[in-house]
Amino acid sequence: MAVFLAEPLAGAEGERLSDLLNAETKFIPVQDVATEAMAFVNSVAVAVARVDARHELRDVDRLTMRTEHAVEIRLVDGQRLKGLFAYVQPEGRSRLTDYLNDAPPFLRLLQGDMVALVNKRHVAYVEALSR
Repeated sequence: MAVFLAEPLAGAEGERLSDLLNAETKFIPVQDVATEAMAFVNSVAVAVARVDARHELRDVDRLTMRTEHAVEIRLVDGQRLKGLFAYVQPEGRSRLTDYLNDAPPFLRLLQGDMVALVNKRHVAYVEALSR
């Protein structure tokens, strides 16, 4: 499926998939690449969306000193995802549990050159892994 994102305005960065999924708007226009059929997907129903990291991460995301946790996520459907949570939280709120509770509906899980955007509503549990 292809998702439509807003073009960047002069001097601004374009919309990311995480911006679209975490927005107040619940129905997202998508297009089936093979048939070109249009559909409108309820973001609540999306368990995981994957995007190339170069389209999701901005320079500030790469350069900021951040807290990192290697994790395995188990979704309610049994699917398991491994990756890295990398985030910046206010002082005194940098624990993994703080991030999970404070983060927007879709968590950003780094998986090499890809980013998995994981809907918290579909997460059964998160296990911290040793690196």
